Amino acid sequence: TPVTLRKVSSGVIFATLEDETGIANIIIWDRVFQKNRRAVLGSRLLAVRGTLQREGLVTHLVAQSFLDLTAELTASTRSMRR
Repeated sequence: TPVTLRKVSSGVIFATLEDETGIANIIIWDRVFQKNRRAVLGSRLLAVRGTLQREGLVTHLVAQSFLDLTAELTASTRSMRR
């Protein structure tokens, strides 16, 4: 599912990720976003490392780093076609 980004004036970006298990809100501080800009905006498969926070049914992940896994997705797709 595509990532939805919302930037707020306080130097924080909120991203919403959704999969079959539910929705997670990714909190990205501006300095973390700037360091990982290419991965966040350009990847088709994105891993997020950070601190998990849960409040009831709401899940937040305060991002520390990102990893673009697009190459692994492409390789996996090719091997499935064979």
